[in-house]
Amino acid sequence: PSLAKMVGIEDRRLSFSENDVIEPIAITSSLKIVTIASLLEDADTPIIWRGPLKMKLISQFLGDVNWGELDYLVIDSPPGTGDEPLSIAQLVPGLSGAIIVTTPQEIALLDSRKSVNFAKSLKVSVIGIIENMSGLICPHCGKKIDLFKTGGGERAAAELEVAFLGRIPIEPAIVDSTDRGRPFIRAYGKTLTARLMDEIVDKIMQRVEN
Repeated sequence: PSLAKMVGIEDRRLSFSENDVIEPIAITSSLKIVTIASLLEDADTPIIWRGPLKMKLISQFLGDVNWGELDYLVIDSPPGTGDEPLSIAQLVPGLSGAIIVTTPQEIALLDSRKSVNFAKSLKVSVIGIIENMSGLICPHCGKKIDLFKTGGGERAAAELEVAFLGRIPIEPAIVDSTDRGRPFIRAYGKTLTARLMDEIVDKIMQRVEN
């Protein structure tokens, strides 16, 4: 639900065309989004749904949306191995793969390892692991401060025999841009963090296309 805030579409609602087909919200000419937040009248409304309701909505978002021709369909699911990723794996048998995002500390890596094994048990290939919040770059001296350790994502990838896609540091500009509803890459495209993100995306595209 926070996606609507992050890309500045909090005031926009999903529309329905003939035969109850859902029209996605166009952010740019090449980016369309569907989010449950665009079905809620009040952004503060909690979503308290059991598994069958979640699966029904995911099924609608996958099958009843007028996506048109897509290069990529990216599905963001909550952390862990709950109903959402299980439903997606069951509903989309031809998934290109799963991307696991973790933070460096061991507590987070426990869940990330479970997520990798969860994907493998469902015969979903793992594209790789991304280590998020991987240190803070000091704005004064440029040195990296490892607030939550570092390298945990890369070690986990090696242990689990999956690709390590890269690190994204703690970036105050991401907070600023998403709070204002502006995609970070467009607002801060020349920063080091943006370049690191671009490199990760390139690796993902190469692995998907190969």
